Amino acid sequence: MKVTILYDNESQSPNLQSDWGFSCLVSHGGVNLLFDTGADGALLLRNMRTLGVDPGSIQEVFVSHVHFDHSGGLSSFLGENQDVRVCAPDPLRGIRSAREVVYVDNKPAELRRDFFTTGLLEGLEQSLVVRTERGPVVVVGCAHPGVEAILEAARPLGEPYALIGGLHEFAALDALQSLSYICPTHCTQHIAEIRSRYPDRFIPGGVGAVFEV
Repeated sequence: MKVTILYDNESQSPNLQSDWGFSCLVSHGGVNLLFDTGADGALLLRNMRTLGVDPGSIQEVFVSHVHFDHSGGLSSFLGENQDVRVCAPDPLRGIRSAREVVYVDNKPAELRRDFFTTGLLEGLEQSLVVRTERGPVVVVGCAHPGVEAILEAARPLGEPYALIGGLHEFAALDALQSLSYICPTHCTQHIAEIRSRYPDRFIPGGVGAVFEV
């Protein structure tokens, strides 16, 4: 599974613009999924072009929650590619111009082979779970329901192998002990502590980061 970070608070290159928000491209099994869309659609599309990511190559869009820094770029993206299925939290009604829109409530569901949603945990946020040969990879927006609850929601598919995304104020670092890879991004307040505690498992984020897990 390959991950390309398209939108984040920091950038790995002066040619890529950072901003408050998050988006990444998840590529696995021939599927390209856009996870979240950042706050500014023009910025998102500009970073995509710089990174050589063609909006037309994406088949799925997954929006973790309604906060604007995760959903604000959706309409601009759909202006470039309408032939996608959008998996959105139920409160984000009114999405148009997509080939199909799936609104997610609190029930976990399989979106397509190897791609799953945890459902809206605590009615707040859904996380993406991708089944890989090494185990489930969990991608989060801000982890508002709590990292422990999100990892537990992924465990029916196996012990989570990697965690990617914003972890907000999460500080119970023992909960990450079983993970092989951790890429904390966006709103994570304790990135330095996570890097120090798990130096061999830590993956730096930032716009332009490309890695496989």
